[in-house]
Amino acid sequence: MAGLSKRPAILINASAIGYYGPRDETPVSEGTTAGTDFLAHLCVDWEQEASGAEALGLRVVRLRIGLVLGEDGGALPRIVFPFRLFLGGPISPGSQWVSWIHRQDLIGLVQWALAHSTISGAVNGVAPGAVTMREFCRTLGRVLGRPSWLPVPELALRLILGELSTLLTTGQRVEPSKALRGGFVFQYASLESALKGILRAP
Repeated sequence: MAGLSKRPAILINASAIGYYGPRDETPVSEGTTAGTDFLAHLCVDWEQEASGAEALGLRVVRLRIGLVLGEDGGALPRIVFPFRLFLGGPISPGSQWVSWIHRQDLIGLVQWALAHSTISGAVNGVAPGAVTMREFCRTLGRVLGRPSWLPVPELALRLILGELSTLLTTGQRVEPSKALRGGFVFQYASLESALKGILRAP
């Protein structure tokens, strides 16, 4: 971009809520300090590199994305699979917070950031309805018409998901404060509506 005679007006950087590191149930917003684990350091370095585009005159939006829910790809199909076999249950320990977003709302957030020139800096790409892992799996079971009774050990999850397992065994209660203040309207503000929209689609 530095070598271009005509530069783009905006850079939207895809970061992650891993920026905040593992947290307790205290809500975090865009102003919360970064965590200290590996993933947090990775996100900090990634965002700092993106912020360098500001010196070139670009508006930079650092979109910190949570667990994206969609019918294909990502973690949801792998989480759904044992439920369809009547073997579903909360991922240990169960008390960790899951900050999620429906894929359509994530697309909407990107479009919103592009269209609103006053939006810059960190933006949490999560829905306003964060839940604990226990509640996430209970809701998933209800939507699928399946029980949610068999806890998934962390070791088994690590074998199935690899490094992605860290995102499900630790968590953060993230709020989309900047998006809500800016007037963004979520199509799927509740987990149940999001899962129904995905799993009961024709």
